[in-house]
Amino acid sequence: MIVSDLARLIDVVHREKNIPRDSLIEVLEAAMEAAARKRYGQNRDIEAQYNEELGEVELFEFRTVVDEIEDDELEILMEQAKQLDPDCELGDSLGIKMDIQILGRIAAQTAKQVIIQKVRDAEREMTFNEFRDRKGDLITGIVRRFEKGNIIVDLGRAEAVLPRREQVPTETYRQGDRIQAYVLDITRASKSPQVVLSRTHPGLLMKLFELEVPEIYEGIVRIEACAREPGVRAKIAVSSTDTDVDPVGACVGLKGSRVQAVVGELRGEAIDIIPYHPDPARFIVHAIAPAHVSRVYIDEHTHCMELIVPDDQLSKAIGRRGQNVRLAAQLTGWRIDIYSETRHAELNEQARSELNRITELDEEGVEELIRHGFRSAKELTDAEPFEIASVLGVGEIAAEALIEKADEVLEQLILEEAERKRLADIAAAEAAALLPPDVDDELPPEFGDELPPEA
Repeated sequence: MIVSDLARLIDVVHREKNIPRDSLIEVLEAAMEAAARKRYGQNRDIEAQYNEELGEVELFEFRTVVDEIEDDELEILMEQAKQLDPDCELGDSLGIKMDIQILGRIAAQTAKQVIIQKVRDAEREMTFNEFRDRKGDLITGIVRRFEKGNIIVDLGRAEAVLPRREQVPTETYRQGDRIQAYVLDITRASKSPQVVLSRTHPGLLMKLFELEVPEIYEGIVRIEACAREPGVRAKIAVSSTDTDVDPVGACVGLKGSRVQAVVGELRGEAIDIIPYHPDPARFIVHAIAPAHVSRVYIDEHTHCMELIVPDDQLSKAIGRRGQNVRLAAQLTGWRIDIYSETRHAELNEQARSELNRITELDEEGVEELIRHGFRSAKELTDAEPFEIASVLGVGEIAAEALIEKADEVLEQLILEEAERKRLADIAAAEAAALLPPDVDDELPPEFGDELPPEA
């Protein structure tokens, strides 16, 4: 017997690793077979069996009973077989018990390695089975160690990894800290850990609100959309299935208690809670808060919205480094362009001056094109005939004629711009020639940058 008191060892591993006893016995039998084949060769028919009464693994070599041996590794003569089993007959498969002690130290080491590997495989399989239904859930663990920027989290009976890419840059952890994270993935990876966590996923925010807001857990309030810039700011859109329940108020809680609990878990990440609306225009107006919106223009073809805001609201709408508009775009799923009322008026005026050059367009047609986002001759030339036909309510042949005319106007505008630039360059050169020479240029070189002393 390679391992003394094998039965006790099986019980210990069964209790500590929570691996089924039958699986451990299968592992040991496979390990012993591997060790025996390494010692005696791969061609032999060897089988290992665990003897419950003796508490040890027994090895048996099976050979076929024959009159004449052709393969001495798989066959045995009748005379020899009768000595081992008087009742055997030709063609029987005779099991011969092998002496395990003959396997030696190297074979024992092989058995040990196989046992270790099989135990790890069994642990991984158990981890996968235990956590596979928890993907998308919140989980709490203890920070155990750090490996190449990744955080290894102890979940109790398994370990998880919080990769660097899923960590919030503003958050720091020390060994022993409690950490709550979103279960991003469960893998059957050959190396542990298999549970992949995230602190940046929007699902973390949604699950935290589900914990803090009973109405969300019960399905009365629903989180329709969520967008995050982890560690900085987030927006969630909520709706209610009960007209008597205010979804925003339910999420905020009394004196902000519920939302503050979520903010605390996210270590100070600011959270905007906005009411969801099925109408995209109304939804985008809520999403861009705290800025006020004057007008909204929607382009269904390009899935783009144009927001016009008062001049003093532009910086609010855009947010610091574009954060507000970026989160609003993620939340609604629309591309958003924001203009102040002054800038919008300037663009429209410029658009009118260019589009009015197309003689085939009347004033109403020009305004209709501008309302649909066509603000220059170039944008008109880039459009498809069916788009122009749909906007103006004309046939595609007429739309093609308009696009050709817009192309002519665009060429004229390019020539005019080139001429303006040429004249500007000439004027700049003439102005430079009329300027008086620099005082420093008149000084003798020996004075350098200093004037001579006064007499």
